[in-house]
Amino acid sequence: MTQPNYLTPEGEAKLNAELQELKGAKREELSQRLRSAIQMGDLSENADYHKAKEDQGFLEGRIQELEAILRNTVIIEKGAGQDYVFIGSHVTIQEDTFDPETYHLVGPTEADPRKGRISHESPIGRALINKKVGEIAEADAPSGKIKFKILKIE
Repeated sequence: MTQPNYLTPEGEAKLNAELQELKGAKREELSQRLRSAIQMGDLSENADYHKAKEDQGFLEGRIQELEAILRNTVIIEKGAGQDYVFIGSHVTIQEDTFDPETYHLVGPTEADPRKGRISHESPIGRALINKKVGEIAEADAPSGKIKFKILKIE
């Protein structure tokens, strides 16, 4: 059985929009490119045709990937008043004397650490799951073990 894909409602909407765009306008655009290239004649040396076929392969692969993700999606509900960290939580943590940082715990599909969205499967994400405010979490990072205190869960 495949693992569920945890997505926020916004993440699911974004992937659905991308899928519709790829299946509609992008497929049609590629179809036009292929028709034009075929009409030019000799396909063995037709760079436009080969590029369009390659692009078609990437497009169809992405469509299949998105359909697989969306087929196994579990929507992350906002859980106000939770006193422990779970997928979907906004968690403020502090490591030693560094400034506190707030992260949104999401599934790997939506993870974007630069925007404060970390996967629940990442080392820090795994360390945070099921912890409460005031607890110390420990994660194995590439630079070694890091310890941080949970200051707030939203």
